[in-house]
Amino acid sequence: MPIQDDLRLPLDPELETQLERVRVKEGLDSLDQAYEFLIRRRLRKGIAALTGRGRALYPIKGERQ
Repeated sequence: MPIQDDLRLPLDPELETQLERVRVKEGLDSLDQAYEFLIRRRLRKGIAALTGRGRALYPIKGERQ
């Protein structure tokens, strides 16, 4: 789903070049996907740095009282 123009990050030529490199390397379809990929990657690395390891969220299974 494309991002609305008013929500887009203004791209300078250098940022656009870097996003294009990420897009090609990761086999993504658009610069928006490359940007999202980099944001998610940074979040994962930041969480790992805070907690000491990667985390995943799973629903808690158990009995309700």
